[in-house]
Amino acid sequence: MEPYSCGTSPIVGFRFSLHPMSGNFISIIKSALKDTDTSHVWMQTDDVSTVIRGKQQHVFNVAKALTLHAAKTKEHIALSGTFSAGCPGDTAGDVYLEAPDKPANEDVSQQYVSSQFALYPMNNPDYMEIIYREVERAKEFGVWNDSMHYASGIHGDIHKVFAFYETSFSSARSAKHPHLVMTVSMSVNSPSHKTGGEDHA
Repeated sequence: MEPYSCGTSPIVGFRFSLHPMSGNFISIIKSALKDTDTSHVWMQTDDVSTVIRGKQQHVFNVAKALTLHAAKTKEHIALSGTFSAGCPGDTAGDVYLEAPDKPANEDVSQQYVSSQFALYPMNNPDYMEIIYREVERAKEFGVWNDSMHYASGIHGDIHKVFAFYETSFSSARSAKHPHLVMTVSMSVNSPSHKTGGEDHA
């Protein structure tokens, strides 16, 4: 496979940490990883976080599946991570770009999530216009929650939330400005959702 020039690699990556609010956190994390088909992505775990890389649809699919499998324990789960695309020099694991297009995980279980995200269109002077546009997109998707300092609130069923995130991630990039970073923080099965989240699930 020919090397890509800076910023043109189609690889998308997601570095994240999964935090089960349970003394059984090791088992929950290992089970979520075991139950998720990660064959279409490059994955590496260290003592702080895990990174998955490959085609965009597979990275988002695996991220959603891992969260969903961890949530099935009914324990309070927190996930925090950073999606990135177009990073200069991001080439390791290019072989996963040859994976089939069809996502490997097709779980349709419903799960309410409350989350926050922030977009960083790198080197794009029109970044605020892009952010405002994606806020409006969240409202169109029906997942908009609230404005807040340094982030925007997104909530709803996990499938709708991840569909919005992937669509927004694609839309915020351009051929002229391919480098994009998107941070996501997510809370699942929190006791604080009982007065609001379950009403929206």
